[in-house]
Amino acid sequence: MLKALTERFVTDHYDHDSRRAFLSEPNGFSGTNWALLGELGLIAAPFPEDMGGLGLDATGIATVFEALGRGLVVEPLAEAVVLAGRLFAMTASDALRDEWLDALISGERRLALAHAEAGARDGSIWVETAAEARGDGFALNGAKPFSIAGGGADGYIVTARLSGAPGDADGIALFLVGADAPGLAARDWTAADGSRATALTLENVALGAEARLSGGLDAIARADELAGLARSAEALGIMQRLFDDTLDYLRTRDQFGAPLGSFQAIQHRMAEQYIAIEQSRALIDYALVSWGSADFARTVQGARAFIADASLKLGHEMIQFHGGMGVTDELAIGSGHKRLLVLSRWPESPLASLDRYAAALN
Repeated sequence: MLKALTERFVTDHYDHDSRRAFLSEPNGFSGTNWALLGELGLIAAPFPEDMGGLGLDATGIATVFEALGRGLVVEPLAEAVVLAGRLFAMTASDALRDEWLDALISGERRLALAHAEAGARDGSIWVETAAEARGDGFALNGAKPFSIAGGGADGYIVTARLSGAPGDADGIALFLVGADAPGLAARDWTAADGSRATALTLENVALGAEARLSGGLDAIARADELAGLARSAEALGIMQRLFDDTLDYLRTRDQFGAPLGSFQAIQHRMAEQYIAIEQSRALIDYALVSWGSADFARTVQGARAFIADASLKLGHEMIQFHGGMGVTDELAIGSGHKRLLVLSRWPESPLASLDRYAAALN
């Protein structure tokens, strides 16, 4: 039912031209579609039932995001909802939840995570932004240039250091900063896939004690487990979409008096990419059966390490089969590949995910 609901949303509201139009909107996606996703309950999907959400497990999330990936949907559900929204729900006080949560679940308000900084290297810890205790609250100073899906957000979950050196894992706290907070400057920039990210500068941003959320990097890591699965499932859906579109093209495009798909060399290359898709699907299924166990984070990292690398190779191949037309805005091939490029490199490279997977085995 979830798969059918998501596919119906894609069918009714998405085609290649409309997608390009959505990306050109101020926040990089359709506000109308975002409100509709709230009405359909897809924004509520990853939130716990006792907080007004649907409480979907990993299988439900993967099902939804694979369908979203096949549709090349641009609304930032993975970063704004599965990551930032759930992180807020996990760490906010009851008073903050009362103020924000219903609006987040309905889609009326949206949060983004502002954690990565310029000094970080491929997922390493680096937080220079400082939180200084002042009276009954805090003052934040620093810069967060990589708030993915931060364009037009109503607030940001900002990591700031209370103590220690920039590379230390300890001493980092989470703060909720409203988009209208005095001293906060936001500048949007466009990522490779056309989505809007935000660079934040914080100059003596004064916050009350209630703005501090519980936990630190550990809370982000827990929230990112399900977000990592969502990103990988989305990438799998995009891979399948690019493969299917290319297969149709090879069956109908004639060259030297025969369909391109009739040439054995092309058949072999397509077979190799079909295998990559099936391997990716198997790794996601392996992660799904570990949901609720200590192995879930490890299996998600393993799936992500493989899919991030394999998806780019598939995208390159599908572009090659289409020739120069494959990189134009006239086809979904190039658009899908750009999205795969961002998914494969954010929040870290496939090699960094593989290192985390290997470390978890020891």
